[in-house]
Amino acid sequence: MSATRFTYLGPEGTFTEAALRTLPEAATRELVPMVSVPATLDAVRSGEASGALVPIENSVEGGVTATVDELAKGEPLMIYREVVLPIAFALLVRPGTTLADVKTVTGHPVAQPQVRNWLAAHLPDAVWESAASNADGARLVQEGRFDGAFAGEFAAATYGLEPLFTDIHDAANAETRFVLVGRPARPSAPTGADKTSVVIWLGDDHPGALLELLQEFSVRGVNLVRIESRPTGRGIGNYCFSVDAEGHITDRRVGEALMGLKRICPQVRFLGSYPRAGVVPTDIGAPRAGTADSDFVAAADWLTRCLDGRS
Repeated sequence: MSATRFTYLGPEGTFTEAALRTLPEAATRELVPMVSVPATLDAVRSGEASGALVPIENSVEGGVTATVDELAKGEPLMIYREVVLPIAFALLVRPGTTLADVKTVTGHPVAQPQVRNWLAAHLPDAVWESAASNADGARLVQEGRFDGAFAGEFAAATYGLEPLFTDIHDAANAETRFVLVGRPARPSAPTGADKTSVVIWLGDDHPGALLELLQEFSVRGVNLVRIESRPTGRGIGNYCFSVDAEGHITDRRVGEALMGLKRICPQVRFLGSYPRAGVVPTDIGAPRAGTADSDFVAAADWLTRCLDGRS
């Protein structure tokens, strides 16, 4: 395995590259752009790279399905870090282009809903065609195939373009969450402000099936920060669930919730426990009464005394 290489969803100039460069360890790695999320992650699976950064969630559009699905199938991978990056777009054009010249625009499909109102107000007649990434859209503008691309302003220099407008976004405070993924290993030590990600498959479809999964978290006081259903590919109505929960697998409440899921589900894929981006332990409230590690230890001691006749 190449321990000196990280891959990311490319090409150069994507928000993913910008997010990756915020990680201190990126300064000591060769950063290699890839053409798709599967290719980015497969480089880790094959040993060509030790880590890969990919987008997984957007505050406007929700989950990035290519990443969610790829982590649920194939050779297992683990999440080790997350990065949350504020997202604002620039309209990048070739030098000398005016707004009246812009008849065709492009960008990643996730970008379109984030600039839809701006387009309606400023370029109501422009034709949109999606690109593989925002940076790839900039490349297509450079090649003359489109008049403008919605991408990060930082991509302009890479592709010889100019930002005609900047700070474009329909939703204020829009963010995209990225995850650094590697081969499975022991999770990093808990920080007190962690997140645990899993994929859960239902055994069969019956009334209350999803409720049974959720109760494994609820009765132990584990808060869910994201849950998303995804088709398994085995027919209409057959779903798995991608879940992010507060806490670390070494927390008794989280570990016991995962064991509960394993008992009732045909498959549970552990995707990692890792520090939450932008959250420190003081931001996390105390566990609900009865769900702290000390409560689990006390309950186990009580059971032992009962078994020993010392209750």
